[in-house]
Amino acid sequence: MTILKRLLSDCIRDVDGLRGYLKLSEDDAARITEISKRYPLCIPPYYLNLIDPDDPDDPIRRICVPGFQELSGSGLEDTSGEGDNTVIRGMQHKYLQTALILTTSQCAMYCRFCFRKRMVGYSEHETAEHVRQMADYVAQHPEINNVLLSGGDALINSNSDIEMYLKTFSEIPTLDFIRIGTRAPVVLPMRVYEDKELLDILKKYNRRKQILIITHFNHPKEITPEAKNAVDALIKCGCVVRNQTVLLKGVSDDPKTLARLLNTLVSIGIVPYYVFQCRPARGAIDEFQIPLLKGSLIVEEAKALMNGQAKSFHYCMSHTTGKIEILGTLEGNKMLFKYHQAKYAGDNSRIFVKELAEDQCWL
Repeated sequence: MTILKRLLSDCIRDVDGLRGYLKLSEDDAARITEISKRYPLCIPPYYLNLIDPDDPDDPIRRICVPGFQELSGSGLEDTSGEGDNTVIRGMQHKYLQTALILTTSQCAMYCRFCFRKRMVGYSEHETAEHVRQMADYVAQHPEINNVLLSGGDALINSNSDIEMYLKTFSEIPTLDFIRIGTRAPVVLPMRVYEDKELLDILKKYNRRKQILIITHFNHPKEITPEAKNAVDALIKCGCVVRNQTVLLKGVSDDPKTLARLLNTLVSIGIVPYYVFQCRPARGAIDEFQIPLLKGSLIVEEAKALMNGQAKSFHYCMSHTTGKIEILGTLEGNKMLFKYHQAKYAGDNSRIFVKELAEDQCWL
């Protein structure tokens, strides 16, 4: 059995497994069972042990244990138009310079705020199938200078599959770098630092094409010695490690918490990349979204507590029309926005103002 299979086999996937870590009433258990039939449950024991079992509002618990509003029915299945941007099954070309590949629908842990809840954990119908065809597409579109291997979690693929992707795309001369999107350093760090074969693969292909690891820490409690070991191992392979986080109700919606998260990430060698507005995804919108006016205030107060490196991120929403940077508030409830990346050329770098309702969480 490989290291990855052994680690995944230990994951908790039902209420009976959760009872060994958390205090659950019969109502809690019944509701979690109901939710997990629609949005699967999977949590590594390592991550469950980060939860304070005596705190029902523990932020790590909110991230990984099903919340009672997940079946409310509100929200969107596809919040950023991924279906419209698909050019080959499993590959999207929304932004001129980037091809995004859904390598798998599987993760080591299913985050409750995931914007791909429509597929993650149970459906492979949107994931990659024809990698050679994808490589040909990228080679025929020289404007594409980077590929993002995502999912699911790209590091939950087998080592042989990871090597196949890296070998295939590192041979394309018009690519400047390859990105790997993963939560493994956060939720299952031993997948990284215990697996010498994986590290050797990353080191080998990083010599051919720069590899960027885009990880996803959302709360300071996730920055453990084990997580730091995983990050150190990736950096020693020559990989650049960057982080994107989501502003989440009950998790990071406090300026001191957000500042501590990003300052600490810089201290372990991770460069903050994005702070995202939580998307209006079905199964997540009611549990995690924060109004834009409040979110902007949280981010600006947090920045006052950060060093310059920690606040090098962009606060954005990943909209159907592009990544829209949330620049800040003006008089009244007006807010200033700018396209950081645009799907349509006419929106490139466009700045605009919107008047928002107090409870408005999206455009």
